[in-house]
Amino acid sequence: MEETSMGPLYPEIRVSLRSRNRYALVSAIRHGLRRAGTPPAEIDRFSQEALATQDPRGLEEICNRWVRLEHP
Repeated sequence: MEETSMGPLYPEIRVSLRSRNRYALVSAIRHGLRRAGTPPAEIDRFSQEALATQDPRGLEEICNRWVRLEHP
């Protein structure tokens, strides 16, 4: 799948940003990807990319490249 600056890879998936806990956020996005029928290899790719950074802003940017994050 080709990444573009036009928006997230899976724009139909929306995840509410309820916690700043990195593992909770990654878990919520993994759940959304799974529910949307995303192939397991893609979900693993997201997880590896997201958990590879320790920077909170970097993590949010990675998540925004995959799904739509909604801020309460």
